[in-house]
Amino acid sequence: MRRVKLDRIDRRILRDLQDNGRMTNVELARRVGISAPPCLRRVRALEEAGFIRGYHADVNPEAMGYTVTIFAFVGLASQAEADLVAFEDMVGDWPEVRECHMLSGETDFLLKVVARDWDSFQKFLTTRLTPAPNVSSVKTALAFRSKKQLPGVPIDENDDMDEDGEDE
Repeated sequence: MRRVKLDRIDRRILRDLQDNGRMTNVELARRVGISAPPCLRRVRALEEAGFIRGYHADVNPEAMGYTVTIFAFVGLASQAEADLVAFEDMVGDWPEVRECHMLSGETDFLLKVVARDWDSFQKFLTTRLTPAPNVSSVKTALAFRSKKQLPGVPIDENDDMDEDGEDE
């Protein structure tokens, strides 16, 4: 990753794009107070440096028929690095699993799983997750509602940090 020092304008660009990735370059430039060509150069530099990983649409799960969200706490029989990577690769191929986080403590992984209904989740649980290689335990929690789902991270335009998150 190319080393880039983030200034106030870079942080404003990141904040505004994180809030609205469909914003035109002209609108973004106006908001951050620079002209369009240098704004576009900065956005491309932020992409190349790995600060911007991509752009996506925030699709409403319920509108698509996914009415159930479950968090699965998964314990593995082995925590050898090869086994951890194998588990991550396996769940990476399961479209129902929307997030996968390795944890410290008694649970090895936390998965966010979406399903059309409770029966669909039960089928996923009993035919894919529970019998998967190296899985020793699965505990689940049904989410009744989600109030806050923000992408990315908090960005303060006045924060003096380098690209590694270190104070300068």
